[in-house]
Amino acid sequence: MSRNYDVIIIGAGSIGVPIALALAQKGVEVGVIEELSSVGQGQNKKAIGGIRATHTAPAKIRLCSRSIEIFSTWKEKYGDDIEWFSGGYVFVAYTEELEKLMKDNLVIQREAELNISWVDKDRIVELVPGIAEEGLRGGTYSPEDGNASPLLSINAFYRKSKEYGVKYLFNESVIEIRLENNKVSKVITTKNEYETRCIVNAAGANAKEIGALVGLELPIFPDSHESGISEPVKKFIEPLVVDLRQGRGTSNFYFYQNAEGKFILCLTPDPIIPGKDERDTSVFLPQVAERIVLLIPKTKHLKMRRTWRGLYPMTPDGSPIVGKVKDIDGYINAVGLCGQGYMLGPGLGELIARIVTNDLSENDNSILEEFSLYRDFGSVEKLK
Repeated sequence: MSRNYDVIIIGAGSIGVPIALALAQKGVEVGVIEELSSVGQGQNKKAIGGIRATHTAPAKIRLCSRSIEIFSTWKEKYGDDIEWFSGGYVFVAYTEELEKLMKDNLVIQREAELNISWVDKDRIVELVPGIAEEGLRGGTYSPEDGNASPLLSINAFYRKSKEYGVKYLFNESVIEIRLENNKVSKVITTKNEYETRCIVNAAGANAKEIGALVGLELPIFPDSHESGISEPVKKFIEPLVVDLRQGRGTSNFYFYQNAEGKFILCLTPDPIIPGKDERDTSVFLPQVAERIVLLIPKTKHLKMRRTWRGLYPMTPDGSPIVGKVKDIDGYINAVGLCGQGYMLGPGLGELIARIVTNDLSENDNSILEEFSLYRDFGSVEKLK
């Protein structure tokens, strides 16, 4: 039996669910196809919860600034506690090279109206009590950044989207997308077929395979990152802290302490680990322990509760691929989020809704140009 939807979204994760909500709020009839059993069961549940507008790509700054507005006002507007906390982000500098990089980035960030400043060593010590002071030169502080619970957030968005009439189709995998005269006409799954005039590819780590169903070669290459969470201790650090120094097998390290006092830790492996293997390893814990104790020595007695491994659907330049494509009417990309889908999701959801309803602003067009599939991928974002 065939069912008709104005728009079908493929993927019910950090991107697909906010898109569904934003479209439904505009009166669009939406179906969301998800191969797993409920929302957020792919990479969303593996996100650590950080939400920052502190980027060096102007489009990311603008979309994440809007996301922060949505996250930070959600409880007041809708009543759901998603554990939003405006603790800010701190990028620390221990070398002259990193200090220069951060100060150079400030020019771009302030042009995009990001609330961020360079602060000296003493201010960093106030913001991050217990931080190692030897060699510390200062850092950047963006007080409006923060964190929220990925689990609580996506389920709040999901419930609200259902109130607006979104239909979720779980445990179905897309196996075919039919075109008629280069226009999207039908989506075939393992269970059913659906007529539609528009599809949004929000399939995360599987977005490349969905693109291939319409003949697109999407430059998306998943790699994996591990994270961990400690047992709770008395909360003493408010911002999410990023240390861009290289370490043993790591290219950076970042962490925050959540409302319960638990430390949530993550790092970027060096070299990267390509592929879709999500099994956690015995390598991560010694690496992350070395990094946190080096940065905050008094954490040496932290007890870790568990670790996990998730996927970052990467693009060559570290920025998403968003928007319509040439020669296929009714196909829209919302892919290649590079591990930042959770923080970009709400802002990106509204952008996709404006694409579908032909309500784009000049600012939207600027963002879409920056995120175009047809851009030059040679310039890598500095804070990806």
